[in-house]
Amino acid sequence: MAKENPNWEGLLKWSLSHSDGTGSARNLSEEDRRWFMEAMQAQSVDVIRRMKEITHVMQTPEQVLESQGVTPQDIEDMLDELQEHVESIDNANDLHSIGGLVPLLGYLKNSHSIIRAKAAEVVCTIVQNNPKSQQLVMEANGLEPLLSNFTSDPDVTVRTKALGAISSLIRHNKPAIAAFRLANGYAALRDALSSESERFQRKALNMIHYLLQENHSDCGIVTELGFPRIMMHLASSEDAVVREAALQGLLELARYRSGKSDASPSEEDDKLKQILQERIKGISEMSAEDLVAAREERQLVDSLWSTCYNEPSSLRERGLLALPGEDAPPPDIASKHFEPPLRAWGANRNPDAKSSTKKEEKEEAPLLLGPGPSSGNAS
Repeated sequence: MAKENPNWEGLLKWSLSHSDGTGSARNLSEEDRRWFMEAMQAQSVDVIRRMKEITHVMQTPEQVLESQGVTPQDIEDMLDELQEHVESIDNANDLHSIGGLVPLLGYLKNSHSIIRAKAAEVVCTIVQNNPKSQQLVMEANGLEPLLSNFTSDPDVTVRTKALGAISSLIRHNKPAIAAFRLANGYAALRDALSSESERFQRKALNMIHYLLQENHSDCGIVTELGFPRIMMHLASSEDAVVREAALQGLLELARYRSGKSDASPSEEDDKLKQILQERIKGISEMSAEDLVAAREERQLVDSLWSTCYNEPSSLRERGLLALPGEDAPPPDIASKHFEPPLRAWGANRNPDAKSSTKKEEKEEAPLLLGPGPSSGNAS
């Protein structure tokens, strides 16, 4: 290729000139098709080249980089760029092929906390919904430094990022879940719940919920480790997300206990009842706007009360479980025109719910080794 980088301005003009958004698609000439394919291929090759350059930097000893004036902030910016590239599953899997995965995992042991945290964030992106990279990270013994940072790093941000990476690594990954359990992971999660960081607490609670869903029998282990007491404390947290996650965990444990024939009353039952009564009182005093926002919490409190005490909570009596307009059925305008079987069929339909996600835009990171395109430009 004559140019080091693809001509994105020219590519945009070419695309606009071949479609006005209203007419039918044009047949491309062979020259146009070749030019377009070369531009796209140049972008792909250029991203891999940048990933190789970043890999070379990660392989360079820290002392050498410092002697050349490279700062921890420079490394963090470089890892931020790498994270953008590996958002593509193909690029994430290619990182191992070009030799970049092992030095990236090595950065989890870096002396600078911002680098340890950012490295864990990149690992999280690589393994998210990516079984191949999950396996590669496990084979490279990547779980060990993540666990070390999660359990004992002095920086809570590093601990939180490491937990996020572990959560993505073990998802739908039974070998990783088994390794996490063997490494006394539940005890580490219990310690995380005692942290003063609400963000750390939220991540730990979400991971506990996932693990208990995957292995319901682990509810017994969690109970023996004292999780119910900690979760009851967090159920009164000022953070709404922490409260909901703690209530969800308590509900999982209550359902497990209710299914056991040898379950006996304990001191914690009275404490839980008191906490639920306080939550019901707090919900009753909420404004209309806050009640709408607390919909999940209202449902969790009622479900937990019903599971533990075999009766509906007072939220139902007060009309606070389902507010006017929530889950209201559509007006029945067809009942007079259709036969009952057809109406029953229509009532039982479950239209697919569509959700939209919005990807946060990131500022372009300074490049450590010269200009390179962002993988987001490929589209």
